[in-house]
Amino acid sequence: MTPPLGPPVPAPPGAGHLGPAAFDRWYGGWDPLDPTTIAAFMEGFDRPWWIIGGWSIEVFTGVPRDHEDMDISILSDDAEAFRLFLGERWTPWNVDDGWFRPFDDRFTDVRPDSQVWVRRDARSPWVLDVPFTPSTDRRWGNKRHPAHTEDLDDVTWVAPDGLRYARPEVTLMFKAAQVREKDRRDAEVALPMLDARARRWLRDTVALLDPRHPWAD
Repeated sequence: MTPPLGPPVPAPPGAGHLGPAAFDRWYGGWDPLDPTTIAAFMEGFDRPWWIIGGWSIEVFTGVPRDHEDMDISILSDDAEAFRLFLGERWTPWNVDDGWFRPFDDRFTDVRPDSQVWVRRDARSPWVLDVPFTPSTDRRWGNKRHPAHTEDLDDVTWVAPDGLRYARPEVTLMFKAAQVREKDRRDAEVALPMLDARARRWLRDTVALLDPRHPWAD
């Protein structure tokens, strides 16, 4: 049977998210990398990559927090280069609106706002989550507002550990809905530490997404 062309279609309306126990049963658990191990994992990948999510908040604030996984991002244009970089050493899966599909030479088409999860093999835990960042002319693209693009150096920074991270205001922008308790905690810790430039960026960007959001005031 010939595999379907292109990325998978969105999940059916009735497909809800699985709870942690059910997810582990169907897809397996996590033993994620962290900032002390990610550099060795990514050694030899010659495209831009940077740490996002909870680790980008912890490294900025210095306040420890729990981490369920390890998130880095790459430009969507570099998805194929990343797949080839992983080679036969790792098994990447494309995650797209609840769908899982192998990201191998059978299924090379992925949407620019989807992501890839990586593990050694089917019997191994997941170690890395790689959400793609939509790119336009090699610029960072805001997946929540496609018209918003920036130079990558303007939305990331290099921490004292030598690794590149998303700027805290960028991470907070993605957490602005604050649906999860960990997102609210991150905002409580990080917001008071932002300088005037970062506050202005966060205010203006959140206003693009939701003019009624309290941070847009």
